[in-house]
Amino acid sequence: MSEAGTSGDGRRTEPHTPSCPGLSRAPTLPPHDVDGRDKPGHDGRRGRGVKRLLVCTLLSIVAIVLALTAYAISLGPLPLREAEALSTTVVDRHGKLLRAYAMADGRWRLPVSAKKDVDPTYLKLLFAYEDQRFYDHHGVDPRALARAAIQLGSHGHIVSGGSTITMQLARLLEPRRQRSLHAKLRQIVRALELEHQKSKDEILDLYLTLAPYGGNLEGIRAASIAYFGKEPKRLSLAEAALLVALPQSPETRRLDRHPEAARRGRDRVLDRMVSENVISAEDAAQAKAQAVPTFRKPMPILAPHAADQASAAVKGQPMIRLTLDASLQKVLEPLARDRAIALGPNVSVGIIVVDNDSGDVLAHVGSADYFDEKRAGQVDMTRAVRSPGSTLKPFIYGLAFEDGFVHPESLIEDRPVRFGSYAPENFDMTFQGTVPVRKALQLSLNVPAIVLLDRVGASRLSSRLKQAGGNLVLPKDEAPGLAMGLGGVGVTLQDLAQLYTGFPRLGTTRPLREIMAADDKDDAREPRRLMDPAAAWQVGNVLLGTPPPENAARNRIAFKTGTSYGYRDAWSVGFDGRVTIGVWVGRPDGAPVPGLIGRVAAAPILFDAFARSGKLPATLPKAPKGALVASNSKLPLPLRRFRPVGELVRTGAEQAPHIQFPLNGSRIDVDRSAGREASVMPVKVSGGVLPLTMLVNGLAVGEIDSRRQRLIDPPGPGFARLTVIDATGAADTVVVRIQ
Repeated sequence: MSEAGTSGDGRRTEPHTPSCPGLSRAPTLPPHDVDGRDKPGHDGRRGRGVKRLLVCTLLSIVAIVLALTAYAISLGPLPLREAEALSTTVVDRHGKLLRAYAMADGRWRLPVSAKKDVDPTYLKLLFAYEDQRFYDHHGVDPRALARAAIQLGSHGHIVSGGSTITMQLARLLEPRRQRSLHAKLRQIVRALELEHQKSKDEILDLYLTLAPYGGNLEGIRAASIAYFGKEPKRLSLAEAALLVALPQSPETRRLDRHPEAARRGRDRVLDRMVSENVISAEDAAQAKAQAVPTFRKPMPILAPHAADQASAAVKGQPMIRLTLDASLQKVLEPLARDRAIALGPNVSVGIIVVDNDSGDVLAHVGSADYFDEKRAGQVDMTRAVRSPGSTLKPFIYGLAFEDGFVHPESLIEDRPVRFGSYAPENFDMTFQGTVPVRKALQLSLNVPAIVLLDRVGASRLSSRLKQAGGNLVLPKDEAPGLAMGLGGVGVTLQDLAQLYTGFPRLGTTRPLREIMAADDKDDAREPRRLMDPAAAWQVGNVLLGTPPPENAARNRIAFKTGTSYGYRDAWSVGFDGRVTIGVWVGRPDGAPVPGLIGRVAAAPILFDAFARSGKLPATLPKAPKGALVASNSKLPLPLRRFRPVGELVRTGAEQAPHIQFPLNGSRIDVDRSAGREASVMPVKVSGGVLPLTMLVNGLAVGEIDSRRQRLIDPPGPGFARLTVIDATGAADTVVVRIQ
């Protein structure tokens, strides 16, 4: 081996490299200048090359981004508005589907939330089969695209598209019949746009809403309801695998046309899940053993009348929430249908259930069968104006109790009586003689009710019911008269049920509500006055003792029946401490039905409705403060027996009692800050036969002394009704305003 030397011309020579393959070249030292610095050479050129490569790469990326951006701009905005159009759905107070309406083009597309509406088993299979890295990528999965490219190169045709769920959603937004590289590029660009505009959860929800399932079914909710008859919240493994398989080829795997192809697609999903250790082989085998559905089930149609009215009233909302309870509605609709069939041809039934406290309608059965044309099924009989029969009698008695001239234990005559040309008669054409007021109402005797209405005043009854929300319909150009006490007026079942809620509510009603606002806190319905609390409680206490239908328990439900003239309408309205239920039976065309009586036709339906509610009857409220509870012998003398004004017994020159102070309509200023003695209000009376009984707002406060005056604690502030009754039953009443 020779060492490095110097040539003859003084140039430095490199050491000789041996040609033996086993010897290695010594490292070449970089040339140095005299000052020890490196001379420019090969490494400098390499650095510049790397820089040029980085710049070119960066420019290429920028160019690609700009090209994709320009391409995306050329495509225009994403068609999200069309994709977010949904079928109108009507749901109950708990969010359960009552009815859905197909879109204008006939498609069923129901809103869905993956987190709330879909079984986790389905989501696990969907991600494992379609997009394992859904929550990791930004719309495009490079690994999936690389796999698809390799398969394309090796097979010569597209085996798998490498599409993510976001890319599949892009294809659903802009459907393309042909599979091509250009279509794939378009999907990629649209997927990137989607990921930029929406969150992962929103993308998943939109995919689950738009995924095709054959025919006019779109989205997992529509498919699950149509094929399985249930929401996708709880799916078996076989059902979940089937719903994953169907969107891959929705028309060739339609269950109602190609069930065998659908089964093979489901089994393919299960096999792949086993190979990827997502599910066990045993679970897959059990799922494969389950048959696939071979026909579509109808979409649910619960409370069709309420749903139709809500969809007509609320425009532009994809989901309308009602106050109804789907579970209760589901058991009452068959009840109405079965009873109508048993009662005869062309007979329909209407049922309404109202929550006493809130006034919310919990069930609304408008007819016996919505699709039965012979029974006029599409006519909502809860809103039809019909004759109420005797169902208004409790309100007559309530106002009589409020006025203080009668008590449930008072005696009243049931005998022939005539008011001009009008002579009321009882339903059975007989008379009971002297009966307690309680029994007169429980037996629905006509004569006592009309006698009391004559004392209360038909116009006053009409205005009070209207004030409480009952829209009574009188014949044209006719004023309220005594006949309205026996059904000579029109009313709807909904209004009647609202009025009856005033009894368990102790004197107030709330307007009925079926459509819930988006913000349920904005419920501005104010209570409406029906009658005094004590009077309302007394009516409820009396109706609680009404003899029930056969095989029904006593003293559980307070109720009243009614039958209109000519056997055209049969009614029964009842309440407990929780709900009020109204039932109407009859023919929608108003034709008579021989033998149609409220007690026989409607009352059994009422009691069955309470039984099917699934809850025991709730007790009625306790007697309010000041309510007079006593037997007839313990009542004040004027309240022991009711006598009409024309039958008051008087001797000599005795005058009827008259309240001299305060005057009717006067305003009384009360200073309560100075103590009770300074705030009492004197009441002075002239005339009348002793003893004189004083009532304030229908409640007895004691007797007036021989000087015919008494000091009382004024109620209020507000209006107060002061009544004085003498020993013969004669009375005088004034209304004052306490302030």
